[in-house]
Amino acid sequence: MLRCHVVAARIPGATGFGPGVLLSVCFRGVPRRTQVMPEERSLTWNEELVWPLDMCPLSATDTLGLRLRRGDCPLPMGDLGATTVSLDQLVANPNLPMAVRDIPLLDYRERPTGCTVTLRCHHDPHGAAGDVPIVTPGHGQVVPEVAVTPAERKEDFQVRVRVVRARRLRGNDIKAVVRVRIGRQKFRSRRRSGNNPYFNEVFCQDFRLTPEQLVALPIHIQVLHSPNICTKAVIGTFELDIGTVYSAPGRSLSGKWLSLRPPQHLQGRSQGLLQVSLAVRRAGERAPLPPICDEIVLEILRGSCQTKAIGRATLRLSQISRDPDELEEGTPGFFPSFGPSFLPFYGPRPDAARDSGPVYRGRLLLELCTHAGTVPRCQRDAVAAVDAERAQSRPPRCQLGLCGVFYSGTAVPGGPEGLSLELGIGATAAATAPVPPAFDGNFYHHLPWFGDKPVVAVTSQWEDTGHRWDSLNLLRALCQRLEGNLAELRGQRGDTARDVGTKLLRELGQDCEAALRCLEEQPALTVLDQQLRGCRRLLLRRLRAEAGAGDRHGDTLATAARGWLRRAAALAVEVTPKNPKIHKPKPRRAELGAVPVAALTPLSPCPRVPVSPQPQAGVPDVQLWLLRGHLRVASARVAATDVLYSPRCPGACGRFCGRIVTLFLGCGHRPPQVRVRLWLGRVTESGELSRLLAGRLRFYSETYEEQPRLWGKWGSRRLRGLPAFCGGPARAAPPRDELRPPRGWRWDGPWSVERPRRLRAEGSAVPDELYENQSREPGGDWASTATTDTAGVAVPPKEEVACPQGWRVTCDWHVDTEGTEDEDGWQYAVGTEDGSAPAAWHGEGQRCHTRRRRRWVRIRHRDSDSDSGAQERDTDTRGTLDPEELWEDEPWQPECFWGCTFRPPVPAGPRCRRRRWQRGLVPAEPAAVAPLFLLQGAPVGTGGTGPGRFQLRCYIFQALDLAPGSSSTSIDATAQVSFVSRSQSTRAVRGAQEPRWEQTLLFPRVPLFGDPRSVREEPPAVLVEVWDRRGQGPALFLGRCVCSPRVWLDAALREPPPLQPRALRGPRGAAGELLAAFELLQEPEDGSSVPLSPPPLSKDGFGIPPELRPRLQRVALEVLAWGLRGLRGAVREPRLELRWGEQSLWTPPIRDMATNPNFPSSALLLTLAVPEDERLVPPIRLRLWDRAGPERRRLLGQARVGDLGRYRCLPPRPEPVLGSGDGCHTVVSMPEELEPLSVPVPSSPCSRWWSRFLAGAQDLLGRLRNKWAEEQEEEEEEYEGEEQRDWWSKFYASMEDKNPKSLRGNNGDRLRIYSSELEAVPEFEGLQDFCHSFPLCQPGRAPAPVGTFKGLFCIYPVPEEAGAAPAPRCFQRLPPRQPQPCLVRVYIVRAFELSPRDVTGLSDPYVRVALGKKTLGQRDQYVPNTLEPVFGRMFELSATIPLEKDLRVTILDRDKVPPDQEIGSTTIDLENRLLAPCRAHCGLPTRYRAAGPGCWRDQLCPSRALELLAGTRGLPPPRYSRGGTALSLGGHRFELCHFERGHPPMPHSGSPRERLALHVLNLCGLVPEHLETRGLRSHRQPGLEQGKLQMWVDIFPASLGPPGPPVNIDPRKAEGYELRCVVWNVRDTDLGDINLLGQRMSDIYVCGWLDGLPEQRQRTDIHYRSLDGSGAFNWRFVFPFEFLAAEKLCAIRRKEHAWSLDETLLKVPPKLILQVWDNDKLKADDLLGILELELMRLPRPARSARLCRGSPGELPWLSRAWLSPSRFSRCRLSRCSPLNLFRSRRARGWWPCTLQEEEGGQRLSGKLELSLELLPAREAEERPVGKGREEPNQHPTLPEPRRPKSSFLWLRSPLSLVRHGVPRRYRLCLGLGLLVFLLLLLLRSFVPLAAAPQRPGVPVQPPQLPGVPAQPPVSP
Repeated sequence: MLRCHVVAARIPGATGFGPGVLLSVCFRGVPRRTQVMPEERSLTWNEELVWPLDMCPLSATDTLGLRLRRGDCPLPMGDLGATTVSLDQLVANPNLPMAVRDIPLLDYRERPTGCTVTLRCHHDPHGAAGDVPIVTPGHGQVVPEVAVTPAERKEDFQVRVRVVRARRLRGNDIKAVVRVRIGRQKFRSRRRSGNNPYFNEVFCQDFRLTPEQLVALPIHIQVLHSPNICTKAVIGTFELDIGTVYSAPGRSLSGKWLSLRPPQHLQGRSQGLLQVSLAVRRAGERAPLPPICDEIVLEILRGSCQTKAIGRATLRLSQISRDPDELEEGTPGFFPSFGPSFLPFYGPRPDAARDSGPVYRGRLLLELCTHAGTVPRCQRDAVAAVDAERAQSRPPRCQLGLCGVFYSGTAVPGGPEGLSLELGIGATAAATAPVPPAFDGNFYHHLPWFGDKPVVAVTSQWEDTGHRWDSLNLLRALCQRLEGNLAELRGQRGDTARDVGTKLLRELGQDCEAALRCLEEQPALTVLDQQLRGCRRLLLRRLRAEAGAGDRHGDTLATAARGWLRRAAALAVEVTPKNPKIHKPKPRRAELGAVPVAALTPLSPCPRVPVSPQPQAGVPDVQLWLLRGHLRVASARVAATDVLYSPRCPGACGRFCGRIVTLFLGCGHRPPQVRVRLWLGRVTESGELSRLLAGRLRFYSETYEEQPRLWGKWGSRRLRGLPAFCGGPARAAPPRDELRPPRGWRWDGPWSVERPRRLRAEGSAVPDELYENQSREPGGDWASTATTDTAGVAVPPKEEVACPQGWRVTCDWHVDTEGTEDEDGWQYAVGTEDGSAPAAWHGEGQRCHTRRRRRWVRIRHRDSDSDSGAQERDTDTRGTLDPEELWEDEPWQPECFWGCTFRPPVPAGPRCRRRRWQRGLVPAEPAAVAPLFLLQGAPVGTGGTGPGRFQLRCYIFQALDLAPGSSSTSIDATAQVSFVSRSQSTRAVRGAQEPRWEQTLLFPRVPLFGDPRSVREEPPAVLVEVWDRRGQGPALFLGRCVCSPRVWLDAALREPPPLQPRALRGPRGAAGELLAAFELLQEPEDGSSVPLSPPPLSKDGFGIPPELRPRLQRVALEVLAWGLRGLRGAVREPRLELRWGEQSLWTPPIRDMATNPNFPSSALLLTLAVPEDERLVPPIRLRLWDRAGPERRRLLGQARVGDLGRYRCLPPRPEPVLGSGDGCHTVVSMPEELEPLSVPVPSSPCSRWWSRFLAGAQDLLGRLRNKWAEEQEEEEEEYEGEEQRDWWSKFYASMEDKNPKSLRGNNGDRLRIYSSELEAVPEFEGLQDFCHSFPLCQPGRAPAPVGTFKGLFCIYPVPEEAGAAPAPRCFQRLPPRQPQPCLVRVYIVRAFELSPRDVTGLSDPYVRVALGKKTLGQRDQYVPNTLEPVFGRMFELSATIPLEKDLRVTILDRDKVPPDQEIGSTTIDLENRLLAPCRAHCGLPTRYRAAGPGCWRDQLCPSRALELLAGTRGLPPPRYSRGGTALSLGGHRFELCHFERGHPPMPHSGSPRERLALHVLNLCGLVPEHLETRGLRSHRQPGLEQGKLQMWVDIFPASLGPPGPPVNIDPRKAEGYELRCVVWNVRDTDLGDINLLGQRMSDIYVCGWLDGLPEQRQRTDIHYRSLDGSGAFNWRFVFPFEFLAAEKLCAIRRKEHAWSLDETLLKVPPKLILQVWDNDKLKADDLLGILELELMRLPRPARSARLCRGSPGELPWLSRAWLSPSRFSRCRLSRCSPLNLFRSRRARGWWPCTLQEEEGGQRLSGKLELSLELLPAREAEERPVGKGREEPNQHPTLPEPRRPKSSFLWLRSPLSLVRHGVPRRYRLCLGLGLLVFLLLLLLRSFVPLAAAPQRPGVPVQPPQLPGVPAQPPVSP
């Protein structure tokens, strides 16, 4: 499937009003268009257009035709431009999206209209599921997908939240509801009861935003007590942003548990757990972007709203932290940390071009720390004074000097205005003197610097962190040298490999030693410094030890070296790609469009490891700007660490320090190239800088003398505002005699006038140009006005312009028509009142235009007779015209009012002139530092040493697969080569898409300044452009490439360079390849020619030397031309032309496409010679022609077949034709295509004995396993014993997430469930083994598909001898060519992850199947209210293949009122499945059954299918034993016992012969019985997958007889069950009430229900006034329900609302919820305890209430440390494992009840004695019971409970009063007290009182009792 994401468009001339515009995109003749948008300058669509590939893979010749037009205007009036985009790069990298920005649109004359389009393409090769290219001319740029999408581009996204379940929610008697807010959209789940509810609901929300806007949106999840929205009802919340999900692997978080927090205190205690799955889907993108969480972005904002960013900085976590997995084993990782250190910020510059990139905007002192633990509540606070003082104690500052020497500047923009280069670091910068660009006579401009090269130098103050710079560069040097040695080691063998290995180990040890010395001396100023230093030291010590061992050689050493390189790169603060390509430097994306130096260096053979900058360097990047006046045109950035100088050692210096490098400035269609030498270091260490510059520095002071022209004469009289002397533009200066040298410097010589030096290359062409101007009054006639130059200054007419002396005119004056002009070359504009230049010129005239102009051009060449030997001459090559020739020999420069914006309307010529005076400067005294840093601001240049002379040889051989730039199919190609300041072109090859020039271009005597060794290391780049120069019209650009020549300083050592293919990039992407070679030879200093024979001469110049020509090989090309598919329009008799190289083949025409679209004869043969190197082989061209008349043909379409290596094979061997002719439906003789069958049993005696031993052992293990399985079945009573062995049993047993309990339950019978389409399975190769599909497209600029060619190619070598016998053909036995009537059975099993279409968040999906004109599927057969429907339907259709080959399956949503909405669809090519050799038309089961469920359904029995397969693969028929238990095939023997050992026999197993044949077929790599998962796509949101569909297709050709019975996949119905729960007793419950006596009591009752069935809620009677928390009930609950055994879920069907028409099927886990309540009369009942029992994982009950605990984890004996499974047997542990009530059927005992506490924990609140019994519905009907204690009260019989009397009569009984009135806790104390009292009384009664003495006469007085009045004494 091809997905084109239309992003945006730009219309420069948009007015802001009008009908609106749209973009039409055409792919293979199928147009798609976007919505109509208002016409604006910048439009944003972000729409996805999708084309199904119909099993036809994307080809490199496929293109997209784009046309931008107005919505209501017919063509061509509303046409805004059209173009074509090639998709070959998408074919080359199908896993990587291709983004194309700013594609220029062309009009019907192939001229740019100014409009551009931006889009992104994605390729899914199966319809479901490198180096960065060089910037191309035009405005189109192919960019990698890792680039961040700009903020103004919106895209389609879908966010999905699946709420699965909750656990341990706080609260009691919860009716939980989950509320989800995605962005601003709110969703709510159904209400669920309990503390552990199960939801399983999906919420989707679509967005049309930019990625930056999307990732900032929140996902807010709340769990509520009830649907009421109030603060007190919220249990807990959780919030995250979409960016967290977006950055996760696969953009999804699956099955994550969220900790819910209270909304008032987000840092408080957890309120429970919620399991969710989150996913983000992005339209049109498969590969995930780099993780957003890997970057920390900091911005400096300004403005009141703080919305505009001044600068931005990015810290990558991969640079400031390390994962232990990435490091050396045993090396600890560390958390992210940074600083305190300065971090540079970069941002856009207002005066710079839009695409010039960011510049330095400032630094920020930053410290970043990571702490593990709880996040503090304070998220932002002021920095403490102590921390601020510590952070500011940074390293001492030093003065750094930056120097740049510019050697050349090429491909710069042309024009009369001078160009300069500015080099700076931070806020300091210096620029070169402006120089007007010089034309090289072809197409390019350069800066004419000659021998004196400009030098700029600046100094600035920065922190001295040299320890960080040195360690980084040393590690980088280690990696680079190790990678270079590793690359050298790969291609060596023998003694040479040993020598290279010894060198590798020696240099690795030296580099480790140097880096270790640096690390030992490195101060650790920050935490990051400490961590990196520790890890690096440990790594380097281990590498040094391993390198010193020296016990590895060859492949072992290479493997170890790759590991060393990976480990070293992980600690070099760098990001290394998985497969780095070291032969070409690969640009990386920098933030805000910066262009790093890694992308700007030319191609180099030396390997490099890409390294990210040091995060704590503190020094900003070096910035290089190209200036045109005050405008900054383009820029490049170089990391400061790359050019830093270190006196420690050469390895500690930056990789570009003191070296000449080539920088490409900007990312435009033709970026300027600058060769510059950069040096950055401490000023105090710059003493050796002059030596590195390889030249003599010349310092001078300059001033300009200016003269005006008055009355036709030049004089020194001043004009107002014009000084006599100036130091620059509009800057006055004193006369030169008054200037004084700076302090410490002295003059060197007198003042001298500098003559303007201009380059003159021998034989180069120079254009002279001027403009003819005309004006008119509105509505009047045109009248001629003055002739002007490019700047608008008046010049003489062209007839008066004479050719300068020493020049000759080669092309006289002619009108230029290559721009945006009309047919006569005029450009039109609206005149201005002040006579200034118009704002814009237009190519079409209108009545409002009052001015027009046209450009006249002539070409002149230097007369070779004047002075042919000179190469540099003071001549005028800029084309500046002077009628008076006043300064032809004078050093004056014409100017016109410097610094003044006013220009006269028709000036008579230059009004002023100036000349430059110079005077040298030298230091007064020698200094220890470089003099250029002592004199900043003064012009500096290099000189004294002449340039080296080199000869460039460009061997241009051929171009492959050039893409035509227009509607014409032929190309007149020529190659334009540019090198430094020179350029040449090849001859034009007429009418060929693979033009072969075979031409050598020589560039002799090319001056290159600098050390020749630096030229060898960094040679200048060679620019090659291919143009189409058809007819007399303008040339059309096709493509370009940048190449690096191979440099030879000694021609005697020269080796011929090999031809290599180099990718061409055009305006629309990849434009083909160029076969070329380049070498640069140094010429002798004496001026003699290179001691090398010149290339051979040809009629057009120099030819290609014989040693460079590719070696040829004679091959045969066999073509299987099968047929044509999908031809659109009326076609009479199509035929195909195949052209390869210079030869072609023609297929016979197809007489009637309607009855048979196959060719009458299929096999074709072509023999020719092609290069042996696969890269140099031209592609195969296909052209489809149709008969348009008696003798006329019409070209319908064409295609290109590249990558021919996949079609190469060995010559076919002569083989006898095996088998009979009938049934040959999938037979193609492909040599070496399929390997022989694997051998399960060896044939040697020893191996045979060993195999028998293993077979016996395997048999014994199988018996033990079966015996153990039988014991398990007897122990657990297999609950699925009576389950039917239908297809669904096999399906659920094969599910990856469904782990079957035993193999015996299903006898190992499985089917393969693929997670993708069958075409996407790698082993089946897209089901195109027999025939490949090649799309055919119309020729032209916007090719549209016209059909598909089905065929195959075989390429194999043939003997060179003329008399050799021809090899046999490859394609000997073919399927029948006639269309085959077939029976097609489509099995639709289920769909999942469907997108909702109803307002309820659900859908009513149903299936519709279409094949040809037949459509099956009724809308009344829908599954209501679900997103995961189980269809279980089979559709049977008859079709004639290939006339009806595209099967379309659509899932629709049934609505109340038609039409129904489409959810998604998928398309299957039935022809590919029928003809694929992997036998995809009917899958092979794993077991053979002759009858019953799963019986054999194919037309051919397994033995017959095996016989045909053996004949197809060139093997003799299989030979069976007498009983059919063994067979021999291909020299191998197979026995049935080897396959069925350990499996008991199945019913209806069939004969052994067929079973064995099926087992052997399953070893042959054929398609097994399967279930494929296909993605669903919709035209509403084509870029987003709308769900998945699981299905399979069976195809039965009618010629093979009737098929077997279809598979019954009717959905399983839920089985009825009845759960009987008897509540016997309750113990130790909470007492919630207080009686009249102040005692705590409760009126206890129990209620219960099944989860999801609250309407079945039942309750017991009430046990009144329980004083001890105990209660007796003897009450039975009866819960009928339906259960899906395979899914282990309860099926609940009910209507959601009263107005719902259909029932909704809910699936929840079986769970019994019991609650213990305290009954109250005047208030709500109190909850005393909750018990939730999962029937599939039932906790084992306790035998008594005393042993019942809160949970198994709270048991003390289970929490001891000494407990381990090894101390207990399996039987002992099984007693603690949970029960499955569906297996055990019964359980009785005590279970604990729990209750939530206020602190959040749970406590034991009671115990329940229960009896649980689970019965099937049929058994429950046979054994009926009543609810409660109702009749029938049986199974078991429930008696009345024994409860204490619950009345107040017990007050009359003293003992009852004591019993019920005294609390239990005081009864013991009271009883002991009474016992003591009674003992005292008894003691008192048995021990008499002692007798007291009595006095005489005194009466005895009895003792007085208390409260009794005293009695008077009794007298005696």
